[in-house]
Amino acid sequence: MTATTAETAVSLDRGSRTAVESSVSAFKALLRRDMRVLHKNLFKEFLPRTLIQPFLLVFVFTFVFPKIGQGIGGHGATPAAFATLLIAGVVGISILFQGIQSVALPMVQEFGYTKEIEDRVMAPLPVPLVALAKVASGAVQGLIAAAIVFPIAAVVPASPVNLQVNWPVLITLAPLACITSAALGLTFGTVFEPRTVPIMFGVVVIPLTFLGAVYYSWVALTPIKVFGVSWLKILVLFNPLIYMNEGFRAALTNAPHMSLFAVYGALLAFAAFFLYTGVKGFKKRVLS
Repeated sequence: MTATTAETAVSLDRGSRTAVESSVSAFKALLRRDMRVLHKNLFKEFLPRTLIQPFLLVFVFTFVFPKIGQGIGGHGATPAAFATLLIAGVVGISILFQGIQSVALPMVQEFGYTKEIEDRVMAPLPVPLVALAKVASGAVQGLIAAAIVFPIAAVVPASPVNLQVNWPVLITLAPLACITSAALGLTFGTVFEPRTVPIMFGVVVIPLTFLGAVYYSWVALTPIKVFGVSWLKILVLFNPLIYMNEGFRAALTNAPHMSLFAVYGALLAFAAFFLYTGVKGFKKRVLS
């Protein structure tokens, strides 16, 4: 009887190890597949969607405006100060858009007319790990996008950009920002249908962009008050892009920025929230 019990325990232990190994292998396979698709579409899709918007943003605001004498920045801000301020916003917005474009939009298609999601969930791993594989792929693409865009933001401006890199902050903040953006993309991908994608960009993504401290710093919003309360400064705290951009200002420049404790704390909270809601929505869509 004891020998039989021991054999059963050993068999269960081996079965558990086999299941875990199968899940890990399947997770890696899904990630490798996404990276292979990325490599295949590198010049046709990834680079154009990564480069065009930030290039035009930097070109217009930091090259064309100074050349034509267009005023930029408030309270006597110089072109160099504005270019330095903008560089963090360019990196942050590139990561945010990459999370949406590499996770949300493909998922909308996969749940819609392509039905490719059915092939993914047939992999030998739990459904939540299929969703997390999408997040991991989106985060990797976000890091690549940031690495590609940063030289543009540093080289294109007509005025000199005053960079002051804080490597510990940059190395820890960039992956966290990429995970948060990819998790946001996962949430969007499970919430929006193909027919509502224009609404996603018009009602959600554009406000996130313009209220995300891309063109200004969060601390600069203090003078915008009603009854002595800096209402806009409080309102934008619900925008995850604020914390990404303020964190990159701390990592790349000497410009005024939000407390790093608030930046890391908020991004961790947003990442956890979006991962939870995204995985929950993914399971619901798959199993419905």
